[in-house]
Amino acid sequence: MESSRSCQSCRSKALATDSDTGNSVCTSCGVVQEFDNFQSHFGGITGPTGTYVRIGTIGIGSVSNYKDKKIYEAQKLVDDFMFKLGLSGSKTHDVKLLIEKITDGEYGQGNWFPVFIGACAYVVMRNDQKMVPIVEVADLVGCDCYELGRMITRVVDFMDMKLPEFDIVNSFERSIRKCPSFSHVPKDLIGRMLKQGIFLIQCLIKWFVTTGRKPMPVVAAVLFFISELNEVNAKIEDIAKELHVALATCKRRYKELLERLVQAARVLPWGKDVTVKNILKNAPFVIQYMEMKSLTNKNESFESFIDIEGLVGDCLKKEIGYGLDNQVCSSSYFEIDRSSNLSIDRFEISPECLALIYSNHLNEISLAKANAEENNNRGRRENLDLQLCGDWWKGKSDLSKKLFLKEILEKDVGLDVMPPSFDKACLDNEKRREKIKAAKLRIQRIMNPRMAELGCDSSDMCMSAPENPEMKKRKKWKADIDWEDLIIETLILHNVKEGEIEKGHYNVLLDLHVFNELP
Repeated sequence: MESSRSCQSCRSKALATDSDTGNSVCTSCGVVQEFDNFQSHFGGITGPTGTYVRIGTIGIGSVSNYKDKKIYEAQKLVDDFMFKLGLSGSKTHDVKLLIEKITDGEYGQGNWFPVFIGACAYVVMRNDQKMVPIVEVADLVGCDCYELGRMITRVVDFMDMKLPEFDIVNSFERSIRKCPSFSHVPKDLIGRMLKQGIFLIQCLIKWFVTTGRKPMPVVAAVLFFISELNEVNAKIEDIAKELHVALATCKRRYKELLERLVQAARVLPWGKDVTVKNILKNAPFVIQYMEMKSLTNKNESFESFIDIEGLVGDCLKKEIGYGLDNQVCSSSYFEIDRSSNLSIDRFEISPECLALIYSNHLNEISLAKANAEENNNRGRRENLDLQLCGDWWKGKSDLSKKLFLKEILEKDVGLDVMPPSFDKACLDNEKRREKIKAAKLRIQRIMNPRMAELGCDSSDMCMSAPENPEMKKRKKWKADIDWEDLIIETLILHNVKEGEIEKGHYNVLLDLHVFNELP
């Protein structure tokens, strides 16, 4: 049978169909024609029908095979993520059960599914009191913490559950053991640093530094502080990178920690000289005072429980640099035999003898300093001696152990402060109050020009007249106002109450009292 098509080899139209294979064959040259035997296969419930079985279906149907393959790949991805998170087999099973319950056993695929796995893993670990930072999980699944947080919220809402509070103490213990910056530190030192860090973190909880803040920057700040305190070589940049937190936030929390310790050091005899720059050298004495203070009850007298004179005596030893050097001055200049009945005032010493004694004392001190510099080529060390750091730390306070929030608030560490946000709000209200007063004075000066003759304050916007009236110069405007002052003036002119202006909700007040009145 001839066809309208021509042979691909001899261009003859004498093509015939083979009855066995169904291929077109040229009767002139015998060449089998290519791509001429396509058959459309229609499948049913039992799978595709036709002469040949499709490759990869194994004769069971493409739909069923796709579902099994999708579930297999999804479970493999779950196992991979759980291994990277360090979860056990039972927790991996819990994560799979949670995924199956939410997806009705369908699992999933695509860019959203790894985020969904991370959210389910975080929920399971959070319920098991294993505090893994959300930023660490987000970094593992390849998304930002905000996207992962939204997925966690959807999982929690779908399961109608309530997550427990984030345990910052547990997170600190996990961080100090798994942080690569502390992998070379001995175990006994890690144990002492762990107690010191828990003590400081729970003090920060009592001082409301962790309230409304992300917990991991606080953990990074405490880790860096105790590493400096125990002379461990660690950088805050490395700690922030290892904990997946912002460096600027860690430095801000570290500064707040130093400021709180400076405030707690005010009770010491030399507390007025303690600043943020030298608090690290005075931190052992401050923490020792806070630790002993926490051992007492609030209703109990602190002086009756602790020997203040002994504490001050330990702090004011005859060691050069308050324990910063190993050289001990052997001078008995400051020693007085209190058991003696002799009075110092009864001694009659001539000025020449006093000058001789004083010169001998100066020579003795200079000799001690020279010996100290000779023994230590680097001179006086700026950091604390690691052996001496272990002497002041006792670890007997309950704050060195994990406590409930109520127990932490009941402890007394020698300092009770308000939250930083509250202090900042009070300062902002005071500034707005001053701005309101200045704005009212400016309005009165414009409405009553005679008041300008009485003079103007430096905080007001006034026109300064030239000192020499004969000199013809342009009058300069001295403006110390900004956009906030102009908004306050506008609100005052629209009879808005001062108490509402002090709150600082300018956009709401402008919408209510200014823009609504426009035609």
